[in-house]
Amino acid sequence: MTRDPATLDVTIVDGYVDEPAHFGVPPYISTYPRYTAGALVDAGVPEERITYHTIDGLRDETRRWTDVADADLMIYVGGMTVPGKYVGGTPAEPDEVRRLTWEADGTTLLGGPIRFGVGEENKGAEETERDDLDYDFVAKGDVEAAAHDLVREGLEGFSDRMRDNEEIERWARAGAFVVEHHPNHPDYLIAEMETSRGCAYRCSFCTEPLYGDPAFRTAESVVDEVDALSDHGVRDFRLGRQADILAFGGDGEAPNPDALRDLYGGIREVAPDLRTLHLDNMNPVTITDYPEKSREGIRVIAEHNTPGDTAAFGLESADPVVQEENNLLVTAEECLEAVRIVNEEAGWRPGGDRDSAPNFGSDASRRLPKLLPGINLVHGLEGERSETFEHNRRFLRDVLEEGLMLRRVNIRQVMAFEGTEMSDTGAEIARDHKQQFKQYKREVREEVDNAMLQRVAPPGTVLPDVHLEYHQDGKTFGRQLGTYALLVAVPGERELGRTVDVAVTDHGYRSVTGVPYPLDLNAASMDELTAVPGIGKQTAGNVVVDRPYDAVDAVDTDADLRSFATVDGEAPTAIPGLGDRGGGPGAGAGDREEAPEASD
Repeated sequence: MTRDPATLDVTIVDGYVDEPAHFGVPPYISTYPRYTAGALVDAGVPEERITYHTIDGLRDETRRWTDVADADLMIYVGGMTVPGKYVGGTPAEPDEVRRLTWEADGTTLLGGPIRFGVGEENKGAEETERDDLDYDFVAKGDVEAAAHDLVREGLEGFSDRMRDNEEIERWARAGAFVVEHHPNHPDYLIAEMETSRGCAYRCSFCTEPLYGDPAFRTAESVVDEVDALSDHGVRDFRLGRQADILAFGGDGEAPNPDALRDLYGGIREVAPDLRTLHLDNMNPVTITDYPEKSREGIRVIAEHNTPGDTAAFGLESADPVVQEENNLLVTAEECLEAVRIVNEEAGWRPGGDRDSAPNFGSDASRRLPKLLPGINLVHGLEGERSETFEHNRRFLRDVLEEGLMLRRVNIRQVMAFEGTEMSDTGAEIARDHKQQFKQYKREVREEVDNAMLQRVAPPGTVLPDVHLEYHQDGKTFGRQLGTYALLVAVPGERELGRTVDVAVTDHGYRSVTGVPYPLDLNAASMDELTAVPGIGKQTAGNVVVDRPYDAVDAVDTDADLRSFATVDGEAPTAIPGLGDRGGGPGAGAGDREEAPEASD
């Protein structure tokens, strides 16, 4: 590490991240490998000497381990401070992270949220501890800053400092090239974008406050990063790396609608052909404390985003005892009001009249809503009791009974990290309530999730560009790109890696079934035909026997076939805006602003 930076070979290994305000499991790529690559370039390492691999890439091709072994500097970035289940990739487990440093002959550097602690496994109800995992250097500050200083100044330059926004302005653009090395590039990759980090609040379990008070980037800086990523083939973006999108450009608490206009409008200007523009976190306390400015900011977002967007709400618990003991920010009643406001300002579906068209039911437009809340619930917190589970159930029933929509309900058990108030309690409460938690989670899936999914994506809803990912039980499963994308099952085993438009036909608890849209009656399989609502096996058999057809109406059935099917040369029922996948805000049919479709 005392050599000229221009002669160094550096390998970055991405083990993936999942934090309260940052996500990087494929098809997402987090900021960590991009900013680290940019910091290396800024320190004098040529782009061509920087190699990037995902942990899945190393698992898939053993020859890639040579890049780990031969590098002068091997940098691992990763860490899970929020437990989850993943489809697009599998985060590195602690034993794999250790293997990387054992295989590396050069200097090794460990960084990312893994610095907060490591459990036995990446799952909930876990205590964690800080562990250097046998690496030469562990970045207890920012890994990108550590990499920059280590390369530029040698061993003496290493420190645990945090980078600043001026450095990120340089590093974000300089490191954008690394996306081209991701296995999913260019068609199935969404870039997680940072607008700020840190949090003004101090919930007991959350690691985001460990980054300090909010430090906002300028809209110009974020837009410039989008521009650079677009130059390298990225067309899908999520403003996910922040505690509260509504607070962007403000004092950390109050909304700044003008800053949101600059941000979203600027992104649309430099990336007019983007496919996805979504967000993640929106703090419900901001909406309840500043309702009018929040409404204005939400309207700005819904004018520029793409359909299927989700604003994650950190309710965490509807139990007032748990709220008090864990510094949680909103009551159940306040969160319910925030859900109402997002539904009112952004829950509309492109293709219909914004003011009068219904948002669900048979007369609703057949697109996903522009923006809906998603509820986060955490279990195992201080003060949790048997009544806690009923408080949460009651809140979710209230949302359902009021006719509101939620995109999803995220239920998880706490992970305890050093530096948070939960470190003293650990995972003991979560373990004590494990059986009750399992029963409650199952009840929510059965009683709330299924009904809510039918409301959000009723039969006939068209999901463009579903990426086909894997086969199971004679079906092909896939997702759109975006925030909390619906898992979609399509009958039959189709070629993986392709995209297909899908019309929703049925609902599970967390996923939907669909058929290719439009479904060609003269070529559809029996499984596809029977998936259409109202078409049983007998009717499907008759359809197959009586083929070919000149028109959909020639089929003798009461089912609404024209919403799903076509025949050669005949157009299916029109879906307003469906053909417009790359236009800016305002594109498409109807009185509403239209934008290209997407989701996570």
